[in-house]
Amino acid sequence: MLPDAISPSRLRRALVIKLRHHGDVLLASPVFSVLKRAAPDCEIDALVYVDTASMLEHHPAISQIHHIDRNWKHLGRTAQIGAEWRLLKTLRARGYDLVIHLTEHRRGAWLTRLLRPHWSVAPRQRSNFWRSSFTHLTPWASHPRRHTVETHLDALRRLGIQPVEDDKRLVLVPGIAAETRVAALLDEKGLRERAFVHLHPGSRWPFKCWPTEKVAQLADALSARDLTIVLTAAPSAQEFALVDALRKSMQTSVVDLSGQLSLRELAVLTSKAKLFIGVDSAPMHIAAAMGTPVVTLFGPSGDIEWGPWRVKHRIIVSDAHPCRPCGLDGCGGGKISECLTALSVEQVLAACVELL
Repeated sequence: MLPDAISPSRLRRALVIKLRHHGDVLLASPVFSVLKRAAPDCEIDALVYVDTASMLEHHPAISQIHHIDRNWKHLGRTAQIGAEWRLLKTLRARGYDLVIHLTEHRRGAWLTRLLRPHWSVAPRQRSNFWRSSFTHLTPWASHPRRHTVETHLDALRRLGIQPVEDDKRLVLVPGIAAETRVAALLDEKGLRERAFVHLHPGSRWPFKCWPTEKVAQLADALSARDLTIVLTAAPSAQEFALVDALRKSMQTSVVDLSGQLSLRELAVLTSKAKLFIGVDSAPMHIAAAMGTPVVTLFGPSGDIEWGPWRVKHRIIVSDAHPCRPCGLDGCGGGKISECLTALSVEQVLAACVELL
Protein backbone atom coordinates (compact mmCIF):
# COMPACT_ATOMS: atom_id res chain seq x y z
CA MET A 1 0.00 0.00 0.00
CA LEU A 2 1.31 3.45 -0.94
CA PRO A 3 1.87 5.70 2.09
CA ASP A 4 -0.04 8.53 0.38
CA ALA A 5 -2.81 6.38 -1.16
CA ILE A 6 -6.31 7.80 -0.90
CA SER A 7 -9.46 6.05 0.29
CA PRO A 8 -11.99 5.86 -2.57
CA SER A 9 -14.82 5.77 -0.01
CA ARG A 10 -14.00 9.39 0.84
CA LEU A 11 -14.60 10.62 -2.69
CA ARG A 12 -17.82 12.50 -3.33
CA ARG A 13 -16.93 14.25 -6.61
CA ALA A 14 -14.01 13.94 -9.00
CA LEU A 15 -13.01 15.80 -12.15
CA VAL A 16 -11.01 14.20 -14.98
CA ILE A 17 -9.37 16.69 -17.37
CA LYS A 18 -8.42 15.58 -20.89
CA LEU A 19 -7.71 18.47 -23.26
CA ARG A 20 -6.66 16.74 -26.46
CA HIS A 21 -8.14 15.48 -29.74
CA HIS A 22 -10.98 12.98 -30.23
CA GLY A 23 -8.95 9.76 -30.17
CA ASP A 24 -7.00 10.87 -27.10
CA VAL A 25 -10.24 11.59 -25.24
CA LEU A 26 -11.71 8.20 -26.16
CA LEU A 27 -8.57 6.49 -24.83
CA ALA A 28 -9.26 8.16 -21.48
CA SER A 29 -12.68 6.48 -21.18
CA PRO A 30 -11.40 3.53 -19.05
CA VAL A 31 -10.29 5.98 -16.34
CA PHE A 32 -13.94 6.76 -15.59
CA SER A 33 -14.91 3.08 -15.52
CA VAL A 34 -12.09 2.11 -13.15
CA LEU A 35 -12.69 5.04 -10.81
CA LYS A 36 -16.44 4.40 -10.69
CA ARG A 37 -15.91 0.77 -9.70
CA ALA A 38 -13.51 1.83 -6.94
CA ALA A 39 -15.78 4.67 -5.75
CA PRO A 40 -19.35 3.78 -6.78
CA ASP A 41 -20.90 6.67 -4.81
CA CYS A 42 -18.61 9.27 -6.36
CA GLU A 43 -19.92 11.63 -9.05
CA ILE A 44 -17.28 11.74 -11.79
CA ASP A 45 -17.18 14.69 -14.21
CA ALA A 46 -15.11 15.29 -17.33
CA LEU A 47 -13.56 18.47 -18.70
CA VAL A 48 -12.80 18.32 -22.43
CA TYR A 49 -12.81 20.53 -25.50
CA VAL A 50 -16.39 21.01 -26.71
CA ASP A 51 -15.75 19.34 -30.08
CA THR A 52 -14.50 16.15 -28.42
CA ALA A 53 -17.37 15.73 -25.93
CA SER A 54 -19.12 13.19 -28.19
CA MET A 55 -16.42 10.68 -27.30
CA LEU A 56 -17.65 10.60 -23.68
CA GLU A 57 -21.35 11.42 -23.89
CA HIS A 58 -23.56 8.60 -22.53
CA HIS A 59 -20.57 7.04 -20.70
CA PRO A 60 -22.34 5.29 -17.78
CA ALA A 61 -19.70 6.36 -15.24
CA ILE A 62 -19.80 10.09 -16.06
CA SER A 63 -22.13 12.48 -14.25
CA GLN A 64 -21.43 15.74 -16.11
CA ILE A 65 -19.27 16.82 -19.04
CA HIS A 66 -17.87 20.35 -18.90
CA HIS A 67 -16.53 22.05 -22.03
CA ILE A 68 -13.81 24.42 -23.10
CA ASP A 69 -14.36 25.97 -26.53
CA ARG A 70 -11.16 26.67 -28.40
CA ASN A 71 -13.03 29.43 -30.26
CA TRP A 72 -13.32 31.49 -27.07
CA LYS A 73 -10.01 33.10 -27.94
CA HIS A 74 -11.55 34.52 -31.12
CA LEU A 75 -14.46 36.21 -29.28
CA GLY A 76 -12.42 39.10 -27.96
CA ARG A 77 -10.75 39.49 -24.58
CA THR A 78 -13.87 40.47 -22.61
CA ALA A 79 -16.00 37.62 -23.97
CA GLN A 80 -13.21 35.11 -23.48
CA ILE A 81 -12.68 36.14 -19.85
CA GLY A 82 -16.42 35.90 -19.28
CA ALA A 83 -16.60 32.37 -20.69
CA GLU A 84 -13.59 31.26 -18.64
CA TRP A 85 -15.06 32.77 -15.48
CA ARG A 86 -18.43 31.04 -15.98
CA LEU A 87 -16.66 27.72 -16.43
CA LEU A 88 -14.60 28.24 -13.28
CA LYS A 89 -17.71 29.13 -11.24
CA THR A 90 -19.47 26.00 -12.52
CA LEU A 91 -16.52 23.78 -11.61
CA ARG A 92 -16.08 25.39 -8.19
CA ALA A 93 -19.75 24.83 -7.42
CA ARG A 94 -19.23 21.09 -7.89
CA GLY A 95 -16.81 20.97 -4.94
CA TYR A 96 -14.35 18.37 -6.22
CA ASP A 97 -12.42 16.19 -3.79
CA LEU A 98 -10.17 14.90 -6.56
CA VAL A 99 -8.83 16.28 -9.85
CA ILE A 100 -7.17 13.93 -12.34
CA HIS A 101 -5.24 15.78 -15.04
CA LEU A 102 -4.18 13.40 -17.81
CA THR A 103 -1.89 15.62 -19.89
CA GLU A 104 0.85 18.21 -19.52
CA HIS A 105 -1.53 21.04 -20.45
CA ARG A 106 -0.70 24.02 -18.20
CA ARG A 107 -4.38 24.94 -17.92
CA GLY A 108 -4.88 21.82 -15.79
CA ALA A 109 -2.36 23.04 -13.23
CA TRP A 110 -4.00 26.46 -12.98
CA LEU A 111 -7.47 24.93 -12.66
CA THR A 112 -6.33 22.56 -9.96
CA ARG A 113 -4.90 25.45 -7.95
CA LEU A 114 -8.13 27.41 -8.33
CA LEU A 115 -10.41 24.46 -7.52
CA ARG A 116 -8.41 23.40 -4.43
CA PRO A 117 -9.36 19.71 -4.30
CA HIS A 118 -8.20 17.52 -1.42
CA TRP A 119 -6.21 15.38 -3.86
CA SER A 120 -4.92 15.89 -7.38
CA VAL A 121 -2.74 13.91 -9.73
CA ALA A 122 -0.96 14.63 -13.01
CA PRO A 123 2.08 13.47 -15.04
CA ARG A 124 5.35 14.59 -13.51
CA GLN A 125 6.93 17.76 -14.93
CA ARG A 126 10.17 19.53 -14.07
CA SER A 127 8.79 22.98 -13.18
CA ASN A 128 8.29 23.87 -9.53
CA PHE A 129 4.96 25.51 -10.39
CA TRP A 130 3.70 22.26 -11.86
CA ARG A 131 4.96 20.02 -9.07
CA SER A 132 3.45 22.22 -6.38
CA SER A 133 0.06 22.27 -8.16
CA PHE A 134 -0.70 18.59 -7.45
CA THR A 135 -0.62 16.30 -4.43
CA HIS A 136 0.41 13.26 -6.48
CA LEU A 137 2.54 12.91 -9.63
CA THR A 138 2.87 9.92 -11.94
CA PRO A 139 6.39 8.93 -13.03
CA TRP A 140 8.00 9.99 -16.28
CA ALA A 141 7.01 7.79 -19.19
CA SER A 142 9.92 5.44 -19.73
CA HIS A 143 11.02 2.28 -21.51
CA PRO A 144 9.43 -0.13 -22.15
CA ARG A 145 6.85 1.81 -24.16
CA ARG A 146 3.26 1.27 -23.00
CA HIS A 147 -0.16 1.90 -24.44
CA THR A 148 -1.71 5.29 -23.73
CA VAL A 149 -4.64 3.63 -21.93
CA GLU A 150 -2.23 2.15 -19.38
CA THR A 151 -0.44 5.49 -19.04
CA HIS A 152 -3.76 7.16 -18.26
CA LEU A 153 -4.55 4.51 -15.66
CA ASP A 154 -1.24 5.26 -13.94
CA ALA A 155 -2.99 8.31 -12.46
CA LEU A 156 -5.30 5.98 -10.53
CA ARG A 157 -2.52 3.55 -9.65
CA ARG A 158 -0.56 6.47 -8.17
CA LEU A 159 -3.54 7.15 -5.90
CA GLY A 160 -3.61 3.52 -4.76
CA ILE A 161 -6.54 2.51 -6.99
CA GLN A 162 -5.75 -0.63 -8.97
CA PRO A 163 -7.59 -1.13 -12.28
CA VAL A 164 -9.79 -4.17 -12.85
CA GLU A 165 -9.09 -5.76 -16.23
CA ASP A 166 -12.74 -5.71 -17.31
CA ASP A 167 -12.82 -1.93 -16.86
CA LYS A 168 -9.88 -1.28 -19.17
CA ARG A 169 -11.95 -1.53 -22.35
CA LEU A 170 -12.80 1.61 -24.29
CA VAL A 171 -16.33 2.90 -23.74
CA LEU A 172 -18.20 4.66 -26.54
CA VAL A 173 -22.00 4.79 -26.48
CA PRO A 174 -23.35 6.22 -29.78
CA GLY A 175 -26.92 6.76 -28.61
CA ILE A 176 -30.34 6.00 -30.09
CA ALA A 177 -30.36 8.89 -32.58
CA ALA A 178 -27.10 7.71 -34.18
CA GLU A 179 -28.30 4.10 -34.23
CA THR A 180 -31.54 5.09 -35.94
CA ARG A 181 -29.92 7.25 -38.63
CA VAL A 182 -27.28 4.68 -39.56
CA ALA A 183 -29.88 1.88 -39.69
CA ALA A 184 -31.82 3.97 -42.21
CA LEU A 185 -28.65 4.67 -44.23
CA LEU A 186 -27.70 0.99 -44.36
CA ASP A 187 -31.21 0.12 -45.51
CA GLU A 188 -31.11 2.86 -48.15
CA LYS A 189 -27.75 1.63 -49.49
CA GLY A 190 -28.75 -2.04 -49.33
CA LEU A 191 -25.97 -2.88 -46.87
CA ARG A 192 -26.22 -5.84 -44.54
CA GLU A 193 -24.53 -6.01 -41.15
CA ARG A 194 -21.05 -7.59 -41.24
CA ALA A 195 -21.23 -7.70 -45.05
CA PHE A 196 -19.02 -4.69 -45.85
CA VAL A 197 -15.54 -3.30 -45.17
CA HIS A 198 -15.23 0.17 -43.66
CA LEU A 199 -12.38 2.16 -45.24
CA HIS A 200 -11.37 5.47 -43.66
CA PRO A 201 -8.03 6.47 -45.26
CA GLY A 202 -7.77 10.05 -43.98
CA SER A 203 -6.39 11.84 -40.95
CA ARG A 204 -6.22 15.47 -39.93
CA TRP A 205 -2.45 14.94 -40.24
CA PRO A 206 -1.42 14.21 -43.88
CA PHE A 207 1.91 12.73 -42.77
CA LYS A 208 -0.04 9.83 -41.20
CA CYS A 209 -1.74 8.93 -44.50
CA TRP A 210 -0.89 6.18 -46.98
CA PRO A 211 -0.48 7.23 -50.64
CA THR A 212 -3.83 7.58 -52.41
CA GLU A 213 -2.89 5.33 -55.32
CA LYS A 214 -2.09 2.48 -52.92
CA VAL A 215 -5.37 2.92 -51.06
CA ALA A 216 -7.15 2.71 -54.42
CA GLN A 217 -5.29 -0.49 -55.34
CA LEU A 218 -6.21 -2.03 -52.00
CA ALA A 219 -9.88 -1.14 -52.45
CA ASP A 220 -9.87 -2.65 -55.94
CA ALA A 221 -8.23 -5.84 -54.63
CA LEU A 222 -10.82 -6.18 -51.86
CA SER A 223 -13.67 -5.47 -54.26
CA ALA A 224 -12.35 -8.23 -56.52
CA ARG A 225 -12.98 -10.57 -53.59
CA ASP A 226 -16.68 -9.59 -53.69
CA LEU A 227 -16.38 -7.29 -50.68
CA THR A 228 -18.42 -4.09 -50.54
CA ILE A 229 -16.37 -1.05 -49.54
CA VAL A 230 -17.93 1.76 -47.50
CA LEU A 231 -15.76 4.87 -47.66
CA THR A 232 -15.85 7.59 -45.00
CA ALA A 233 -13.98 10.83 -44.36
CA ALA A 234 -14.19 13.85 -42.10
CA PRO A 235 -16.16 16.85 -43.42
CA SER A 236 -13.05 18.87 -44.26
CA ALA A 237 -11.72 20.22 -47.55
CA GLN A 238 -8.49 18.28 -47.06
CA GLU A 239 -10.21 14.91 -46.66
CA PHE A 240 -12.74 15.62 -49.41
CA ALA A 241 -9.80 16.24 -51.75
CA LEU A 242 -8.26 12.94 -50.67
CA VAL A 243 -11.51 11.08 -51.35
CA ASP A 244 -11.90 12.76 -54.74
CA ALA A 245 -8.38 11.71 -55.76
CA LEU A 246 -8.99 8.22 -54.41
CA ARG A 247 -12.21 7.69 -56.33
CA LYS A 248 -10.58 8.85 -59.56
CA SER A 249 -7.83 6.24 -59.05
CA MET A 250 -10.18 3.34 -58.25
CA GLN A 251 -11.50 0.89 -60.81
CA THR A 252 -14.43 -0.17 -58.67
CA SER A 253 -17.43 1.52 -57.12
CA VAL A 254 -17.82 2.13 -53.39
CA VAL A 255 -20.54 3.35 -51.05
CA ASP A 256 -19.28 6.86 -50.31
CA LEU A 257 -20.50 8.36 -47.01
CA SER A 258 -17.70 10.92 -46.75
CA GLY A 259 -18.65 13.93 -44.64
CA GLN A 260 -22.16 12.59 -44.00
CA LEU A 261 -21.70 11.12 -40.52
CA SER A 262 -21.16 12.50 -37.05
CA LEU A 263 -18.55 10.69 -34.98
CA ARG A 264 -21.25 8.81 -33.06
CA GLU A 265 -22.86 7.80 -36.36
CA LEU A 266 -19.43 6.73 -37.59
CA ALA A 267 -19.19 4.52 -34.49
CA VAL A 268 -22.49 2.83 -35.34
CA LEU A 269 -21.43 2.32 -38.95
CA THR A 270 -18.10 0.77 -38.03
CA SER A 271 -19.79 -1.48 -35.46
CA LYS A 272 -21.75 -3.03 -38.34
CA ALA A 273 -18.67 -3.55 -40.55
CA LYS A 274 -16.82 -6.81 -41.09
CA LEU A 275 -13.46 -4.99 -40.96
CA PHE A 276 -12.12 -1.47 -40.47
CA ILE A 277 -9.12 -0.24 -42.48
CA GLY A 278 -7.42 3.05 -41.70
CA VAL A 279 -4.43 4.87 -40.27
CA ASP A 280 -3.53 6.23 -36.84
CA SER A 281 -6.63 8.37 -36.32
CA ALA A 282 -9.73 8.80 -34.17
CA PRO A 283 -11.87 6.53 -36.43
CA MET A 284 -9.37 3.71 -35.83
CA HIS A 285 -9.81 4.09 -32.06
CA ILE A 286 -13.58 4.30 -32.54
CA ALA A 287 -13.54 1.01 -34.46
CA ALA A 288 -11.57 -0.62 -31.65
CA ALA A 289 -14.05 0.71 -29.09
CA MET A 290 -16.91 -0.81 -31.07
CA GLY A 291 -15.16 -4.21 -31.26
CA THR A 292 -14.64 -4.23 -35.03
CA PRO A 293 -11.47 -5.96 -36.27
CA VAL A 294 -8.92 -3.34 -37.36
CA VAL A 295 -6.17 -3.19 -39.96
CA THR A 296 -4.18 -0.01 -39.45
CA LEU A 297 -1.05 1.53 -40.94
CA PHE A 298 1.44 3.33 -38.72
CA GLY A 299 4.26 5.60 -39.81
CA PRO A 300 5.98 8.17 -37.59
CA SER A 301 3.63 7.70 -34.62
CA GLY A 302 4.11 4.97 -32.05
CA ASP A 303 1.98 1.87 -32.62
CA ILE A 304 2.71 0.52 -29.12
CA GLU A 305 1.38 3.71 -27.51
CA TRP A 306 -1.45 4.41 -29.96
CA GLY A 307 -2.41 1.09 -31.57
CA PRO A 308 -5.89 -0.49 -31.55
CA TRP A 309 -6.83 -1.34 -27.96
CA ARG A 310 -8.23 -4.75 -27.00
CA VAL A 311 -9.64 -5.75 -30.39
CA LYS A 312 -8.54 -8.18 -33.10
CA HIS A 313 -6.14 -6.22 -35.26
CA ARG A 314 -3.14 -6.13 -37.54
CA ILE A 315 -0.70 -3.20 -37.42
CA ILE A 316 1.31 -2.61 -40.59
CA VAL A 317 4.67 -0.89 -40.12
CA SER A 318 7.88 -0.69 -42.10
CA ASP A 319 10.72 -2.86 -40.80
CA ALA A 320 13.01 -1.11 -43.27
CA HIS A 321 12.82 2.15 -41.32
CA PRO A 322 14.41 1.69 -37.87
CA CYS A 323 14.05 5.46 -37.36
CA ARG A 324 10.33 5.05 -36.71
CA PRO A 325 8.49 5.98 -34.62
CA CYS A 326 10.08 9.42 -34.81
CA GLY A 327 7.03 11.57 -34.04
CA LEU A 328 7.93 13.97 -36.84
CA ASP A 329 5.47 15.50 -39.30
CA GLY A 330 6.97 13.61 -42.22
CA CYS A 331 10.62 12.95 -43.03
CA GLY A 332 12.56 16.12 -42.38
CA GLY A 333 9.31 17.90 -41.61
CA GLY A 334 8.33 17.49 -45.26
CA LYS A 335 4.78 16.18 -44.52
CA ILE A 336 5.48 12.87 -46.29
CA SER A 337 6.50 9.84 -44.22
CA GLU A 338 8.67 7.42 -46.17
CA CYS A 339 7.99 4.68 -43.63
CA LEU A 340 4.36 4.87 -44.80
CA THR A 341 4.91 5.32 -48.52
CA ALA A 342 7.15 2.23 -48.44
CA LEU A 343 4.34 -0.07 -47.25
CA SER A 344 3.10 -2.29 -50.06
CA VAL A 345 -0.45 -3.05 -51.08
CA GLU A 346 0.36 -6.76 -50.75
CA GLN A 347 1.29 -6.31 -47.06
CA VAL A 348 -1.95 -4.58 -46.21
CA LEU A 349 -4.09 -6.92 -48.31
CA ALA A 350 -2.57 -9.97 -46.61
CA ALA A 351 -3.44 -8.52 -43.21
CA CYS A 352 -7.02 -7.84 -44.35
CA VAL A 353 -7.42 -11.37 -45.65
CA GLU A 354 -6.14 -12.78 -42.35
CA LEU A 355 -8.76 -10.92 -40.34
CA LEU A 356 -11.54 -11.48 -42.84
